[in-house]
Amino acid sequence: MQLVVDSENRLVKVAKEIIANSQNQVIWIFTGEMGSGKTTLIKAIASQLGVEDNVHSPTFSIVNEYVDQRGLAFYHFDFYRIKNEFEAMDIGVDEYFDSGNMCFIEWPQKIPSLLPDEYLQIDIHITNNTSRKINLSHHGR
Repeated sequence: MQLVVDSENRLVKVAKEIIANSQNQVIWIFTGEMGSGKTTLIKAIASQLGVEDNVHSPTFSIVNEYVDQRGLAFYHFDFYRIKNEFEAMDIGVDEYFDSGNMCFIEWPQKIPSLLPDEYLQIDIHITNNTSRKINLSHHGR
């Protein structure tokens, strides 16, 4: 599935479309170059899922936890700064992935052998300064 974001209003609609097409997958990986809008899209999706916390990139902490209106935890990972998969293993990433809670993962290419077998992949491509093309694909189903 391919979606286009070319305005803030469209971002909300795309977030809703991604949720509707997630097939209840709990592991979502986000790929795209630096500045493509991964965190911005995650903020929009989290908002649509009822997260009221201030969603921001966990670049230095590696993982942030957010809670939705029902009290369910969401985990947001940013593996950009890790040097190897052992750093991710040290924080217990497999326990987060196996928790059954939603996990949003930025820079998944840094932990390829740690990714679960099933996930929703969201690829973001910059088309110009204000527009992004987003491709959705399901893996392992």
